[in-house]
Amino acid sequence: MTSAHTAGPAPAIAIRGLGKRFGEKAAVNGISLDVPAGSFYGLVGPNGAGKTTALSMATGMLRPDAGQVWIHGRDVWKDTLGAKSLLGVLADGVRLFDRLTGRQLVTYAGLLRGMDTATVQERTDDLLRVLDLEDAASKLVVDYSAGMTKKIALATALIHSPRVLVLDEPFEAVDPVSAANIRDILTDYVGHGGTVVVSSHVMDLVQRMCTHVAVIAQGNLLASGTVEEVRAGSSLEDRFVELVGGRGTSQGLSWLHTS
Repeated sequence: MTSAHTAGPAPAIAIRGLGKRFGEKAAVNGISLDVPAGSFYGLVGPNGAGKTTALSMATGMLRPDAGQVWIHGRDVWKDTLGAKSLLGVLADGVRLFDRLTGRQLVTYAGLLRGMDTATVQERTDDLLRVLDLEDAASKLVVDYSAGMTKKIALATALIHSPRVLVLDEPFEAVDPVSAANIRDILTDYVGHGGTVVVSSHVMDLVQRMCTHVAVIAQGNLLASGTVEEVRAGSSLEDRFVELVGGRGTSQGLSWLHTS
């Protein structure tokens, strides 16, 4: 770590001056952020805000143009293997090896992490059971529904018992029962010392689940802190709209009025 953190325990994720441009567009504009260890951290923002780009850089999947990231004190770009060994990542839109069965995919993820075969088999069985994928364990992932694909990808992120989970839209396309199960898994994980970073568009979900939140729009960090600090007495959704702006109006749609 640099002098950015000289007192107290290192945060689970420390981000300093993170920036990325695509041509003339600044996708992420010099973001600095601490994710406390043991927190359930929500990252919220409108479509195109830079959330996925920021998470991709923070987890070593996309090299930044500027800035640094540490995972529990390990520099993501100087000690990439060390930092990534602490991470479980559910990335949005990244292709899986979907010509494997669900069981094969989770097993493969565990073996890639250097785990012994017996442990991988035991944990794979546990994950398939808890995520209600036992009946689909022998099906090819390419034949999974969107929600099942999300769950099997989550299983691959959990198999090695990481210290930090970074989940990009983990509840998208997931049915309510599965979503409740996933929330229980994540809450228990945080309760036993893990750290979760989750991006989501669902403000009510973030407000109920998360201890901390950051609001990003147009590549800029607009607010961060505990959920209570950020929402400042309003609902998180109202505070989000206030920070981000751009709320439309229904004027001009009088033809929709039926009475």
